[in-house]
Amino acid sequence: MTAQDDKLIRMANQIAAFMASKPEAEQAPGLAAHINDFWEPRMRRQLFARIDSGAVGLAPLVMRAAPLIRRPAD
Repeated sequence: MTAQDDKLIRMANQIAAFMASKPEAEQAPGLAAHINDFWEPRMRRQLFARIDSGAVGLAPLVMRAAPLIRRPAD
């Protein structure tokens, strides 16, 4: 894992921590919307690489939001 990977995971988990204060029905969709709107494809590609390799370090809310996050084309 690189320092860039660490930063990306930390960012995703920070968004998850913020979204956890929302009503449960808004948490995963809100997290996914933020990532879809503000993360460039390269960042989303790195996030999915982490998810696909076992999601080590990712908050459970990030994992619940994963199906709602747009996976960039390779």
